[in-house]
Amino acid sequence: MASVYDVAAYILAQQGEMSSMKLQKLVYYSQAWHLVWDDEPLFPERIQAWANGPVVHDLYALHRGRFSVSELPRGNPDNLTRSERETIDAVLRTYGHLDGRKLSHLTHGEDPWAHARRGLPATARSNAEITAEAMQMYYSTVDTAEEAIPVDEISWDEWAGDGSAER
Repeated sequence: MASVYDVAAYILAQQGEMSSMKLQKLVYYSQAWHLVWDDEPLFPERIQAWANGPVVHDLYALHRGRFSVSELPRGNPDNLTRSERETIDAVLRTYGHLDGRKLSHLTHGEDPWAHARRGLPATARSNAEITAEAMQMYYSTVDTAEEAIPVDEISWDEWAGDGSAER
């Protein structure tokens, strides 16, 4: 099985330098959609529901204190299977054009992050896990929902950055 470091290294190889927040969210969405499409985890590391969205603490430890990331000291994209790369490529086509704040905003409106943080103040620290089961259940429903709004059709003009605008 690939590691979160392999996934992050592949994302960086495909997209280049990006904010650490964006990298974390793309890793999260890669895990979520791989669970839906391949019915197995992409990587074994836990995802936590932090105030600014999903974070893999093990990955965070590698880029802690850095706003942007262009490479990591660990991870090898060659460790990914063809199917794993296909999942990540689909995630990058769908979400890769969004910045970290928009990706964070998306995750805040989705059940896995919201349920893991239930009852916590908006800025409270938390290491509550976003489980693979919660991600697979939620995104499987999104995958088949006819009324789901495609990411590239979201009206960001209405979003003020505080999460108060309707999607």
